[in-house]
Amino acid sequence: MAVYSMTGYASVQLSPGTAPVGPEGGKSATGARLGLEIRSVNGRFLDLSFRLGEELRAHEPALRELISGRIKRGKVEVRAGVEGAGGEVVREPSMATLQRLAAVQDTVKTWMPTAAALSVAEVLRLAASEGDTGVDWGEGLMRIAARAVDDLVAAREREGARLAKMLLGHLAQLRALAAQAQPLVPQLVEQQRQRFLDRWKEAMALGEGAATPEAAQDRALTEATAFAIRIDVAEELTRLAAHLEEIERLIGKGGEIGKRLDFLIQELHREANTLGSKSAALELTKISVDMKVLIEQMREQVQNLE
Repeated sequence: MAVYSMTGYASVQLSPGTAPVGPEGGKSATGARLGLEIRSVNGRFLDLSFRLGEELRAHEPALRELISGRIKRGKVEVRAGVEGAGGEVVREPSMATLQRLAAVQDTVKTWMPTAAALSVAEVLRLAASEGDTGVDWGEGLMRIAARAVDDLVAAREREGARLAKMLLGHLAQLRALAAQAQPLVPQLVEQQRQRFLDRWKEAMALGEGAATPEAAQDRALTEATAFAIRIDVAEELTRLAAHLEEIERLIGKGGEIGKRLDFLIQELHREANTLGSKSAALELTKISVDMKVLIEQMREQVQNLE
């Protein structure tokens, strides 16, 4: 299954009586054109918002059902409307609308004989306010909406593939840093043991008496053991490796993995912080800092995954 980003964009346009066309669109005899665009960005949940023309608002529930069936997470904005080429297009009202307006006018005239008759401009304005354009855009709207959602999902899949590739690259770098940290702890412990042993011998040589080699060796081992316990990061490296394996598994599995990856990124950051706090050498500190930089980059990428 693919990995999907929450970022994407699609646009489709349609002329009356034609099949859906690309962003260039087409025009009817009157120049009217139906257009729909849909864009999405990251969000914690699925958040749909619609900006529809008056003649299309009745179709919002159907659009909502269509989109929520394909997209599970992200902030999605849908814009749709009927436009004309080079300006507003005058559309002929339907016969039913004209009959309703005539009936209303007759009723008004009955009670108010001096009332002025409706002008052509007023008739067109009232017809437009009812969403009567003389064209039924409902079927065309759903057709281009289905295509736009297909294009949006494809765009989110392409972006998700790029993000997954970047994440896998960061996983490889984190594993390399963990491999560099692994042998440093025994080396630091041995250096500390030898350092304490040398200083112990120097101190005893300056005193009135000298300690036996066995006593110096025992004390050095005790101090080295305590030091090893304080700086031991084996547990952190083990957990870090487990988190990296789980992240790689989820990326390979695909689907809706964004929230789980976000949690694992937090755990990675916790282990990198602990590694830095236990650091007893500049090398470990640098490794911890490099890890946190990579993890923060991963966090930004994961927040865009569905």
